[in-house]
Amino acid sequence: MKKQKILIALIATVLAQVFILVGMVALAAKPLWTGQEIRVATRPIDPRSLLRGNYARLNYAFSVLPENAIDDDSGLRRGEPVYITLQPDGNGLYEYASASLQQPEDGVYLRGRLQSTYGSMRVKYGLEAWFAPKEEALRLERELR
Repeated sequence: MKKQKILIALIATVLAQVFILVGMVALAAKPLWTGQEIRVATRPIDPRSLLRGNYARLNYAFSVLPENAIDDDSGLRRGEPVYITLQPDGNGLYEYASASLQQPEDGVYLRGRLQSTYGSMRVKYGLEAWFAPKEEALRLERELR
């Protein structure tokens, strides 16, 4: 009887771990399933890391917000969420339209976090690095030249 309880507890523990891992993957993939693909202009830097491999560090025009982008910026703190509304330009790319501390009800927007509030407001979106296998990174580098 005791062995059966231990076996049931072991199976329940393994299943719980599997469900947690599947949930983490599903939450990470949800934007890919439900989101809308948008294209923005980037300013890439092409570093190489011995630990992380080939990647491109990306910078965007809307990574630094214009002065007075947010009406009441007196109480802003580092790490505070900021929403950047994007609008399409004539070339099929999206560009900065406005910034807000409240999530927009509709339209295309990105959620970022303030990195600095002194002088210019820098925002980090979590889209600042793109990793690629060596062959793909070299192919893309050749195409961009």
